[in-house]
Amino acid sequence: MARASSASQGNSAVLGKGTRLRGRIGGDGDLRVEGSIAGEVAVKGQLVLAEGGEIVADVQAGSVVVEGALEGDITATDAVAIRASARVSGALKGSSISIEEGASVSGRIEAEFDMPPELGGKGSR
Repeated sequence: MARASSASQGNSAVLGKGTRLRGRIGGDGDLRVEGSIAGEVAVKGQLVLAEGGEIVADVQAGSVVVEGALEGDITATDAVAIRASARVSGALKGSSISIEEGASVSGRIEAEFDMPPELGGKGSR
C-alpha cells in the first residue's frame, strides 16, 4: 500500500499532487486536495479541491471550494463555491452556493434563502 504524503501546517493539511488515498479522511481543520481521494471526506474546516485534484466521495465540511473534479454529494454548514474549472456530479447543499460561469455541474442544489417579495417571498401579498 502506498503511503499518503501530506503536509500539515497548524490546523490544516494538504494531500499533494500524485497522492492517491482510498478510504475515509476526516479532521477538525482545513484540507486542501491536490491529488485524489476515493471514499469519504469529512472535515470541520474548509475543504479545497484544487484544479487537477479529484474526489470520488461524499463530502462534508464547514465550507467547500471546488476547482477540480468531484463525483459525490457535497454538504457544507457554510458556503459552497464551484469555480469555473470545476466538474461536479452530485447534490450540493450549503448555506450559500455559488457557481462560476464555465463550471460543469450535474445534480441537485439545496440552499436556504429568502425570496424577494416580488417573487413571492416574505412580505408579499
